[in-house]
Amino acid sequence: MNAETHSPEGGPPRRCGLVAIVGRPNVGKSTLLNALVGQKISITSRKAQTTRHRITGIRTVGAAQFVFVDTPGFQTRHGTALNRTLNRTVLASLSDVDVVLFVVEAGRFGPDDAKVLALMPEAKPVLLVANKFDALTRRQDVLPWLKDMQERHAFTEYVPMSARRAGDIERLLSIVEPYLPEQPWFHEEDALTDRSERFLASELIREKLFRLTGDELPYSSTVVIDRFEEEGGLRRIAATIVVERDAHKGMVIGAQGERLKRIGSEARQELQALLDARVHLELWVKVRSGWADDDQHLRSYGYE
Repeated sequence: MNAETHSPEGGPPRRCGLVAIVGRPNVGKSTLLNALVGQKISITSRKAQTTRHRITGIRTVGAAQFVFVDTPGFQTRHGTALNRTLNRTVLASLSDVDVVLFVVEAGRFGPDDAKVLALMPEAKPVLLVANKFDALTRRQDVLPWLKDMQERHAFTEYVPMSARRAGDIERLLSIVEPYLPEQPWFHEEDALTDRSERFLASELIREKLFRLTGDELPYSSTVVIDRFEEEGGLRRIAATIVVERDAHKGMVIGAQGERLKRIGSEARQELQALLDARVHLELWVKVRSGWADDDQHLRSYGYE
């Protein structure tokens, strides 16, 4: 940890704080995190429940270091052990952060959003991030919606934006900065995440799995890294895709193994760009019936 509280140049004092990104599943939290950090560290797909772990992204701008925590979407359906684990992750994240970004789709607020809003801490600044603002067809409907939102919670700030617009991302950073405590930075200036290459590899493979199987494959599938070896500029990675049924295994492998080959090929290409190294990737598919509702299996697969 850097013990310097003041900038070396005698400029403004250093600020650093934890910023939670929370919201219902599939509201754009991971896309927002990647944009805030400036590099892809959290996987995205149209499938709900894509993010399953607390992902930390780091961005240092001037004297301020933002430590963003992308949380799983709070689960309101499917009472499995996996979903209970995901919800514990969300609640734990909210307990130890300095600022909360409550992400909703601009102009929308449903029962699942309300359940997440009910978790917001009273004593911490909560910013209402109205994402996908550019997709609104009737901007005049925003004012009554915003009035309704302000009656639901005493939000510290209201930020209409699109996570895909660089200008909106810079504006959000400037709005969040004053809420960060004055204290030394937690990480080096060029750090992007506290997650290991091994973890990022498992997440990228899982992203390709979800994207290339679409709605065919239930979300209760995961990826386990069996081997991760570093040999200079080469990474040798062996991974297992875990599914719950034999039929799911067939979906992942595809005709003549073509889908599994494509999952591996796309994951390898993206891993090479992310790790700046050559990657040799082996993929296997195994059936583990009921793993998503088995606490022992969850722990062995890295779910806390």
